[in-house]
Amino acid sequence: MPPLRTALLQSSGRPGSVARNIEVLDAAAGRAAAAGARLLVCPEMFLTGYAIGDDVPRLAEAADGPAAQAVAAIAARHGLAVHYGYPERDGERIFNAAQLIGPDGVALANYRKTHLFGGFEQQWFTPGEQPVVQAELDGVRIGLMICYDVEFPENVRAHALAGTDLLLVPTAQMHPFEFVAESVVPVRAFESQLYIAYVNRTGPEGEFEFVGLSCLAGPDGTVRTRAGRGEELVLGDVDPALLTGSRAANPYLRDRRPGLYGSLV
Repeated sequence: MPPLRTALLQSSGRPGSVARNIEVLDAAAGRAAAAGARLLVCPEMFLTGYAIGDDVPRLAEAADGPAAQAVAAIAARHGLAVHYGYPERDGERIFNAAQLIGPDGVALANYRKTHLFGGFEQQWFTPGEQPVVQAELDGVRIGLMICYDVEFPENVRAHALAGTDLLLVPTAQMHPFEFVAESVVPVRAFESQLYIAYVNRTGPEGEFEFVGLSCLAGPDGTVRTRAGRGEELVLGDVDPALLTGSRAANPYLRDRRPGLYGSLV
């Protein structure tokens, strides 16, 4: 099975303008496809911006709303899957969500953030209740997660036990928590034996200063590609052969003793 070339779009787009952010996504999808990517991953809340305050209810859309249809058209036109963050409206509830659209424009999976970070998110969003959401792309089992979720090792381990090969983590990682991108994410990939695509926003936005540092971390604990602090599109390969070899050599999942872990719950 050939590697799955994955593009990470590190960008904050234009907060508050869904139309402009769709244009940014379209341009990035064209560059990613030209570089051989089969998957483009965007940051948390990319379609609307993160620090949008009271505009959350106005900008939230259903998972099959107009913005989703526009992203589906982009994915189909460029022939690559697109994973993007957005505020999802479901009746009176709003979720911090991320959706994966396949290269044919068909929705593959939708995930609602389970661990809400800080007062802003807790004010506007309802926490999701489904910790493991997966889809298949080119023979790779993909898992979905958002930002703060990856900082809980139980979350990532649940994906490992469910067979996730590549975990997509759109994020809004802010100063002074750079160590999450630099240290925590590669460790999570190693301890649970999977790839993690961690894709951040960048620059000032409202009260936040997003730090970039998006990365694709491998199951051997190494960072396969890393962005800097500014707007950037970086690419890396998810190699099934490396994943198979790493899992065979690393005993973490085989040596677990779940019977001892009852106190965790």
